[in-house]
Amino acid sequence: MLKLDQISHIVTQAARGELVFPTSVNAALRLQMTLADPDCDTEDVLRRVLAEPVLAARTVALANAAVFNRSGTPITSVRAAVARVGYRHLYTMAAAMVVRQFGARIRDPHLRAQAEQLWRHTAHVAALSYVIAGKLTATDPDTALFAGIIHEAGGFYLLSQADDMPGLLDDPADWLGAPQEIIARQLMKKLCIPDPVALAVVSLPGATLTPPPLGLRDTLLIAKHLAPVASPLASKQDATQGPAGLAGFIDDNAALEQILRDSHDDAASMSAALLV
Repeated sequence: MLKLDQISHIVTQAARGELVFPTSVNAALRLQMTLADPDCDTEDVLRRVLAEPVLAARTVALANAAVFNRSGTPITSVRAAVARVGYRHLYTMAAAMVVRQFGARIRDPHLRAQAEQLWRHTAHVAALSYVIAGKLTATDPDTALFAGIIHEAGGFYLLSQADDMPGLLDDPADWLGAPQEIIARQLMKKLCIPDPVALAVVSLPGATLTPPPLGLRDTLLIAKHLAPVASPLASKQDATQGPAGLAGFIDDNAALEQILRDSHDDAASMSAALLV
């Protein structure tokens, strides 16, 4: 009964728009607001990135990933890294920082391990989404990368709340479904996620795939199934079988296998950059 009361409290907070964010996300949120301004000043952007050493390091790592560094020439400065990846990908890196900060403050060792696994899953999903979008699902790869980064924001939020409420997530039946959707919707709103991305993320739980796959949601479904690290918060059905219709599409799909082979280095380098 206590767990249900706790979940009800979290859901009620979410429905009122009263989600609790760690103060450490403020810098990344300010950077996102700056980047959202079409007239933003380059020097102001650079100052904000340099003020966050972790974000600066991840931006340089992404700029040196194979998908952005076709020449093989390494970049060592933040200014050059921002110029190479562009503001759109910098916005995605800021979003990644926001999501990771939910897990960074977790004290419980078991929950922290789950948060770390969830981020590894997220990084692989984001990288695979980038590859799959452009070559299979007629979706903008940059949008797919961004969606992959934030698609488990609700899971990170629940893990951070569970740190103060032991046992909160012990039974997935308590929080999967409507509570999960309400929290995800309000997080998307709080983080100012564009509607098409928010809709794709919120519609993931319980979704089915009808070939041929098209659009952002199908991109995420396939990437999640192919990710080499599973989400620790996945339902038993999703962990073993995946969404309905997905296995039939993926199994013995020569075209998909060729896409993954051709894009292996790009996906691996991008996921590695996100894991820095």
